[in-house]
Amino acid sequence: MKLTIYGAAQTVTGSKYLLEINSQRLLLECGLFQGKRSETYENNLNFDFDPASIDAAILSHAHIDHSGNLPNLVKSGYSGPIYATDATRDLADIMLKDAGHIQEYDVQYVNKKRKRKGLPPVEPLYTQADAARVIPLFRQIPYETEFEPIPGVKAHFVDAGHILGSAAVVLDLTENGRTHRLWFSGDIGRPDKPLLRDPVFPTGQGVDTLLMESTYGDRPHDDITKAVAELREVVNRTVHRGGKVIIPAFSVGRTQSLVYYLNEMMSNGELPKVPVFVDSPLAVSASEVYRRHPECYDRETWAFISEHRHPALDFDQLTYTHSVDESKALNFRDDPMIIISASGMAEAGRILHHIKNNIDDERNTILIVSWQAPYTLGRRLADRDKEVRIFGETYQRKAQMETINGFSAHAGQGGLIEYASSVAGQAQRIILIHGEADGAEALQEKLKGVPNLPPVFFPERKTSFEL
Repeated sequence: MKLTIYGAAQTVTGSKYLLEINSQRLLLECGLFQGKRSETYENNLNFDFDPASIDAAILSHAHIDHSGNLPNLVKSGYSGPIYATDATRDLADIMLKDAGHIQEYDVQYVNKKRKRKGLPPVEPLYTQADAARVIPLFRQIPYETEFEPIPGVKAHFVDAGHILGSAAVVLDLTENGRTHRLWFSGDIGRPDKPLLRDPVFPTGQGVDTLLMESTYGDRPHDDITKAVAELREVVNRTVHRGGKVIIPAFSVGRTQSLVYYLNEMMSNGELPKVPVFVDSPLAVSASEVYRRHPECYDRETWAFISEHRHPALDFDQLTYTHSVDESKALNFRDDPMIIISASGMAEAGRILHHIKNNIDDERNTILIVSWQAPYTLGRRLADRDKEVRIFGETYQRKAQMETINGFSAHAGQGGLIEYASSVAGQAQRIILIHGEADGAEALQEKLKGVPNLPPVFFPERKTSFEL
């Protein structure tokens, strides 16, 4: 039994782990590496193994850093099954096609520059058509239902509480009379998030090897109730002065959480009933998937639905915009409203138009609700720059700027410590993946104080472990 780390090794993108057992090969995840444009294309194009040699694949959830290179895997020769939960399959359908569209668009931009330099054109990593060929390979498996992806491996999904359909993957391995339990965390959610059930921890599960994420190993998250209170205050202040609240938000997970909280606060009379618009094609499609899978909702969400007698992600004040014309019409309205739009870092999409059209009005608020990468428009706004460039033009920011931390769908440092500690006294090793050095090394240091914890590794790419 051998486990090799091929992605999300000492970084947070490109999740990819290969299990070799009984002369069979099982791939966990196939995510896109995301980083500098000059590095990403080659890293994603070429695999460290022959895709046609893989016998089966398992996907923990649909985020692109976990699923986004599946179309290239299939394009390169993989034709086996892809096991995932029902909701993950439905989210992957829309997200992979969207990623294919982005690949096509990005190559058009790159090829214009290459043509000016006399260089030959490059092909997209994959297209929307390539993405569509992935979906028939999915095999949907409910939570807590055993399946056998390859001989000698019995697997089941448990709830990860991260996004809709997200799962930790429990693998019971048998080879030459030896048995071993491998628990792959996927992305670990938070127990206080809306809509979804809490993550299942590996406590008392007889885990031998724990393969777990370490994204926020160096920092705790703000309490979610504090974040919700701040959201309520920002919206009330902005509406009181007659302004709009413009929120750049990731289409899957963050948007749906915000919609739920706004629904709850308006239903409870904590916010005035102003119009709320979700204006992002991917977010609209993702929200429809969320609405199709109420079996993933937690008890609190079902209690809210029962009490208020309307769905968690639909209410009278909420509109999901579909067309470009509907989106443009929002910029001609002067009444108070809330607009949630992608991208989450304000680098592309309809959110750029909403910021451009509302940034010079001091009544408005631009609200940042997620981490912003350096050099993005979102980061410049979060840093409260007075002057920003949008579509090549300079704009003076008069709108108010607010930043709320605490909405992350990942477990913070405390949650990760608790997760790892749950295998103390039983596991042989813990392998930290999906984390930068700062986060993982800080987590390693904290874990040194946990009694009976096994060795904790933070491996480089292509590191193998004999299980």
